[in-house]
Amino acid sequence: MPPPSPEVAAAGGGGGGEREKKGGGREPVSPPLRFRRRRLHRRRIAAAGHRHAPLLDHSITPKTPFQSSSVVEMQEGRKGVPSLLSSQGECIASNITQLIGWTPLIELKNIAKKDGIAARLVGKIEPYQPLSSVKDRSALRLIEDAEERGLISPGITTLAGVTSGNLGIGVAFVAAQKDPALNGFKGLLDRVEQLKKDMENVFVIDQFTNPANPDAHFRWTGPEIWKDTAGKVDIFVAASGSGGTVTGVGRYLKMKNPSIKLICVEPAESAVISGGEPAFHNIQGIGPGFIPEILDRSQIDEIVTVTTQEAMDMARRLAREEGLLVAAREENKGKMIVTMFSSGGERYLNSELFAQVKEECININKAFC
Repeated sequence: MPPPSPEVAAAGGGGGGEREKKGGGREPVSPPLRFRRRRLHRRRIAAAGHRHAPLLDHSITPKTPFQSSSVVEMQEGRKGVPSLLSSQGECIASNITQLIGWTPLIELKNIAKKDGIAARLVGKIEPYQPLSSVKDRSALRLIEDAEERGLISPGITTLAGVTSGNLGIGVAFVAAQKDPALNGFKGLLDRVEQLKKDMENVFVIDQFTNPANPDAHFRWTGPEIWKDTAGKVDIFVAASGSGGTVTGVGRYLKMKNPSIKLICVEPAESAVISGGEPAFHNIQGIGPGFIPEILDRSQIDEIVTVTTQEAMDMARRLAREEGLLVAAREENKGKMIVTMFSSGGERYLNSELFAQVKEECININKAFC
């Protein structure tokens, strides 16, 4: 290969420069194609380092809102199935906990069009979790956190917790993968206290007070929503049960963009977060009748109440569609509103939610008898 011309060499080994022009003066020299490609590649690498990529360990505060590691950016919001698909070789989970994480978003175009909603309404489908509910995330992080802090010991500790169902299912299966001797219990607060008195080495998986609950959503759910919406989310709407989802997701999204609006939904019959008195309601999984310790009310921009009947009517059209209560407002025109579809409807077949369907089925059977 012939040596580069003097003007190319002077320009830094092929990076372009100037040369003498016929008739006097100088003119620019374009670099050869291979060097232009190299320069373009360097620009792409530099640009990749300026994308939003928060540290996975949020106990370390980044100096700037931008992270230079593209590896962190790829991992952010991709725990669970995507981490398996991105691996080399076999894509086989070694246990069920590896499948807990990312779930898809779906835009509700048909509902929005039918109801004349100008906003973009998006739902996160948590029934895609291996145990079919958002509580798989909390169960995993609650147990992992207890392990990291040395609060539970395999073969010795018994796990106890208060749950309406989904957390108990998640805890039981995660504990079984961690160690068969870790047992999950479903019960009420007084039952848990009695278990602590009656049994030795009991650790209470308290989703209402344990910071590991919202931490699961700060680490995983929030980053997933941010990444999958390309940072376009304007409003996040979630009902409050233990307070983990609304607190963890809200905290992460507001860290990324403080102008994002956080709306908390609670039962109208038991609107304790709004300052009301606790009372019976029939919306399962939310509104425990007290304000959970982990619920960060300081970041909530608005509280919306729904009656049991309103929730039932909406759920019969599409599971957990409370986001429509704010989507129809004029000020939200053109905005992206993200909400959670926290669990699948098959777990509520015996509830009032499906009473009408059950009655119709009974009538059909009678017609053929």
